Amino acid sequence: MGSEILDANIEDWGPFGRPLFDDPSSRALSRVGVVDVGSNSVRLVVFDGAARSPAYFYNEKIMCALGAGLPDTGRLNPKGRARALAAIRRFQLLAEDMGIPPLTAVATAAVREATDGADFCAEVLRETGLDIYVIDGEEEARLSAQGVLLGWPTANGLVCDIGGSSMELAEVAEGRVGRRLTSPLGPLKLSNVKGGKLGLKKHISHILDDLHHQIPVEKQRLFLVGGSWRAIARLDMQRRGYPLSVLHEYRMTPKSVMQTVKWINEHDLDELRALTGTSNARMILVPIACEVLKRLVRKFKPREIAVSSYGIREGMLYEQMPQKLRDRDPLIEACRFAESKDARWPGFGKGLFNFISPLFKSANADRKRLIMAACLLHDVTWRAHPDYRAEVCFDNATRANLGGLRHRERVFLGLALLHRYKGSRAGTPFEPMVELLTEKDAMDAEVLGKAMRFGAMLSVGAPDKIAKLRLYPKKKQLELRLSEKARGLFGEVAEARFRALADALEADAKVLKLRKQ
Repeated sequence: MGSEILDANIEDWGPFGRPLFDDPSSRALSRVGVVDVGSNSVRLVVFDGAARSPAYFYNEKIMCALGAGLPDTGRLNPKGRARALAAIRRFQLLAEDMGIPPLTAVATAAVREATDGADFCAEVLRETGLDIYVIDGEEEARLSAQGVLLGWPTANGLVCDIGGSSMELAEVAEGRVGRRLTSPLGPLKLSNVKGGKLGLKKHISHILDDLHHQIPVEKQRLFLVGGSWRAIARLDMQRRGYPLSVLHEYRMTPKSVMQTVKWINEHDLDELRALTGTSNARMILVPIACEVLKRLVRKFKPREIAVSSYGIREGMLYEQMPQKLRDRDPLIEACRFAESKDARWPGFGKGLFNFISPLFKSANADRKRLIMAACLLHDVTWRAHPDYRAEVCFDNATRANLGGLRHRERVFLGLALLHRYKGSRAGTPFEPMVELLTEKDAMDAEVLGKAMRFGAMLSVGAPDKIAKLRLYPKKKQLELRLSEKARGLFGEVAEARFRALADALEADAKVLKLRKQ
């Protein structure tokens, strides 16, 4: 009986289920602090917000180059070791001041391979009280792949995580991590390969041949994780004049990657660093990372390359999630959290979605989740100055830390929210981004925005309970049926917005009395 009641409650929430961001198992994951001791950098991330699509409450990175010189000496870089210890000491003190649960710390290739790696961990424990877990390459691959699943629950393809001293591969499909491999293809380690450029190319090709033999997949999506990959993607954006600067979910074709690698090799590194704001410590590794990426693409022949800002740290958070939370849509959970925190009337988004849904009966599941997301976010920037609220909405959607959202979907969402507050986008600075959409998608976003604009004006309670919309595409007629209460709310401004919605749909507006049910 209890499970039947629970199922009924879930059905009441529609296709996206009951919100889980405030569930005890989810709130237990708020303010989770993670320290990642890598071969090139040491980073502290504190997650907060909707656990399924967390915000970065605090994020600090120190470029320590722990793995520099490791192939020659077998030991951690002494200067890097001192910097890493100082950074971890600072991170621990910050965590204490934040009042968060004990930090979770992992170390990867440099620490696990160095002869003094265990000594370094013991020193960190002695000096800071933080116990570092040294993970092997396959575990590193698994956690990185789980980080990708945090952002894309339906991810299907090959995850490639490059660090300073290693590069990992992992298959992902149907929410699970499959075969996993590790290799010594990190730029710091490769910088010590003998034989000049020719020797480096042969060394990389030999290792990739072996990796491909063990995971012989081709024509799949390749998910890139790691700072060196992100630096190359940023340069690809610069070369293409791409209008949106968000790296997460940025897509490249194999052809584009090859063109960018060639472009990078033809330019001065200092010039490129100035163009993108990339640190010098990162930029000096880019040419070697380019060589790895070029040969990786040639060997595995991916049909598409996607950049993931989520990796091992997000994978550690994913590790702690109950399955019911893993199964949720990260976009919807994040938008629900934003509504509960920032909207004037939390919960209104669900009623608004129900009210305008009849206009989008033919929409597929991907479009319906964007419509739901827009309804949840439609009011979260109400504190912005009225003269700039539409622009703030667009920026909020296109640049926000949201998972499970492609760039075109970001722009669609932003454009819909812009039209929620503004009838026309003429004169806004966003036209280059809108060009990422088809003409039909831009029109659909405008219709969605004007539908929300009308629904939010008609009622501040539950518009779906007092009025019904119905669209007859063949007759080109938009019908609005109003209850007695709704007729009193259907003032001049509401009527004007209803007619503006009808115009956007190229339909005649018709207002009727709602039949009693």
